[in-house]
Amino acid sequence: MTKSMTGFSSLAHEDELAKIIVTIRGFNHRYLDVQLKLPPQLHGEAGNLRAHVQRRIGRGRVELTVELQTKRLLNTEVELNEPFVEALAAAIERARDRGFVVDGLSASDVIRFNQALVIRDEPLSSKEADEEKDAIARAVETVMEAALSDFDAMRQQEGQYLAVDLEKRHATLVDLIENISSVSNEGNAALEQRIEGRIAELQLEVQLEPSVITQEVVRIVARNDISEELTRFRGHLAHWELLANAPEPCGRKLDFLLQEMNREINTIGSKAEGVGITDLIVTGKSELEKMREQVQNIE
Repeated sequence: MTKSMTGFSSLAHEDELAKIIVTIRGFNHRYLDVQLKLPPQLHGEAGNLRAHVQRRIGRGRVELTVELQTKRLLNTEVELNEPFVEALAAAIERARDRGFVVDGLSASDVIRFNQALVIRDEPLSSKEADEEKDAIARAVETVMEAALSDFDAMRQQEGQYLAVDLEKRHATLVDLIENISSVSNEGNAALEQRIEGRIAELQLEVQLEPSVITQEVVRIVARNDISEELTRFRGHLAHWELLANAPEPCGRKLDFLLQEMNREINTIGSKAEGVGITDLIVTGKSELEKMREQVQNIE
C-alpha cells in the first residue's frame, strides 16, 4: 500500500481524572524511528506506547507527544467546630435579647465563619492512587489509538497522490522499455548488415572461411544483445505493481526495485544499438530518478 510517511494528528480528551492531548507528527526516514515526549507520570508507559506505534507504522520518523493535566481526586472530610458554633450561637442569643438582632443563628451564618468548619483533604491510599494511575494510562492509550487512526488516514490520503504520480511514471517506463526493445532490434539488424557488407568487401581481397565469418558476426551482435536486461526490467515492473497494490508497507522494497531498474538501464545503455537509443535511455533514467524521489516519501 502506498502511504506517505508525513502526516499530523492532534486529539484531546478530558474526563474527571485528567485532560489529555496527544499529538503525532510524521517525517521521512529510512527506517522506523519513534520519538516519545511524555510527562513524568507516564514514563513507565513508554514501552507500551512505543509498541502501539510500532504495530501501526512501518517506516518513518514519528514524534509522539502527550500532554497531561491530572485532576487529583482526594478524600475530603468536613468537621463542625462545635465549641466555636456554640459560642457563636450564645453570642447571637445575647444580642437578640438586647435587641441588636431579630433572628437566631442560621446555617448560612455559620458557614460565613472560617472557624466554624474544618475541611481536611486526605491523600488517596496507595491502592486508590495505583487505580487512578492505571485509569489515566488506559485513557492515554485510547486517545493515542484514535490519534494514530487519524494520522494513518492522513498518510493514506497523501499516499494516494503519490500513487497516482508513480502509476503514470510506471506506465511511461512500460512503454519506454518496449520502444527500447524495438529500436535495439532494428539497430542489431542494421549492425549485422553493416558487418556482412564489410566482410563481403574484405573477401574480395582475402579468402575467409564462411564458418569463421558467421561466428564473428554472431559474436559481435551478441555483445549488443540486451534481451536478458529487458526481461529483468519487465520483471521489475511487474513486481512493482504487486508491491504497490499489496496491503503491507512497500517504500523500502520499491526503493530497492528502482536501484535494480537503474542498474539494468545503465547496462542497456552501454550495449544497445539503434538510432535514438540514447534519448530513450536518458528519458528512462530521468523517470527512474523522479520515481526514486517520490518513493523517499512512502512508508
